[in-house]
Amino acid sequence: MGHPYWPLFDLRVRTPRLELRYPDDDDIVALAALAASGIHPPDFMPFAVPWSTEPSPKLERESLQHFWKSRGEFTPAKWGVPFAIVCGGEIVGNQTVHAADFPVTRAVESGSWLGQAHQGKGIGKEMRAAMLHFAFAGLGAQVAYSGAWHDNPASLGVSKALGYRTNGDRILPRLDTATRMINLKLTRATWEKHRRDDIVIEGLDACLDLFGLAGDPAAV
Repeated sequence: MGHPYWPLFDLRVRTPRLELRYPDDDDIVALAALAASGIHPPDFMPFAVPWSTEPSPKLERESLQHFWKSRGEFTPAKWGVPFAIVCGGEIVGNQTVHAADFPVTRAVESGSWLGQAHQGKGIGKEMRAAMLHFAFAGLGAQVAYSGAWHDNPASLGVSKALGYRTNGDRILPRLDTATRMINLKLTRATWEKHRRDDIVIEGLDACLDLFGLAGDPAAV
């Protein structure tokens, strides 16, 4: 039986290798501990906001608050799904997809991270592919946006491999240094060309009203 009040807790996206699931409190504690164990080398900052450099236990506490805030502020007008990534029964990272006014715009944005011990194994590409399937096949998205610093070849490589194209750039502060952020865009038409048939979404029907999509023919 599914969760009677917050059906997102039953939401799953599965690939042959990974499970993406909406995190419960046990999962977010695991994600907080994973983040504290290290996400990136000390001499590189992949994020626009340097949250990952906070000392323990502040990092863990603020991580929990971040996930709780995402739950508390979830509305059809503005929502975020911070999937926990499970590989081999272990939580290895986080893949978030979020949107504002999605029933009108049909546009999503995303961000992600992996624990350092799990990087370089193809997990980043697989979890992004699963998120895109959720957005396009599940919710009926028409476009997905992302971005990465110009000196983050791993993130840029994942985007390129999945069909994203550059969409301009911005100069933003990174640790008080002006740095170029490359904007990325993936259209539904391009995604359809590479669409996979081995990704399964579970538990979405019960969640559609939370996304403002109940009865929408474009959504699963």
